[in-house]
Amino acid sequence: MSEEVQTQNGVFENEFIPFVTKWGMITNLTAAVLSFGPVFVLATVYGILPSSAAILAGFVSIISVSGAFWIVEPVSYFPVLGIPGTYMAFMSGNISNLRLPCAAVAQESAGVEPGTDEGAIISTLGVAASIITNVVILTIGVILGAAIIERLSPEVRTAFDYILPAIFGAIFVQFALTQVKVGIVALIIGGFMTWLMQAGYLGFLPGFPSYAVIVVSVFGTIFVARWMFERGMIEM
Repeated sequence: MSEEVQTQNGVFENEFIPFVTKWGMITNLTAAVLSFGPVFVLATVYGILPSSAAILAGFVSIISVSGAFWIVEPVSYFPVLGIPGTYMAFMSGNISNLRLPCAAVAQESAGVEPGTDEGAIISTLGVAASIITNVVILTIGVILGAAIIERLSPEVRTAFDYILPAIFGAIFVQFALTQVKVGIVALIIGGFMTWLMQAGYLGFLPGFPSYAVIVVSVFGTIFVARWMFERGMIEM
């Protein structure tokens, strides 16, 4: 390793990452606290506060649907987003349908590997660009969106329902092409788990069992990919 590369790695690890971690924690924790602002106002100003039983019931219903994402998303997104991109993405939202695709496309265009220092830097640039673009588009959409959508034909408005599945499909293909065997494994596990849920075999689980499909699909694919790698069936 050349002296210049060592210097660059030292700057990344000793200066850039500590700076990002410090301000990432500050901004994300601040956002988490501020997200309870409306609840605080309702409770203190207007005296509106649900019972503890209602709060617990709401929490259980939310965690049964979204709880799996609390574990799956940070683990599955981190290799592509890196530390800076993870802080930025979870702060701004729209991770799977906007931040992650932008980071992945930026890395592919720059010819860098996810999970590397270079990949983290390019991911940061991709996520930052997506946030700026997102804010601009949202601003225009808030002002003009309703008027524009009303002028579109019913067929075009119906097509909007398929945008998110199309994005997910494009992301899957983009990564599956780099590891076709792992992509096939992911399809098999995900399809099998979806069939189990739709056939009612996961009905014994509390809440809506989609979280089981997500957890098993993600970590099952990781486990099988690791097993295949150890036996020389795939190369990373």
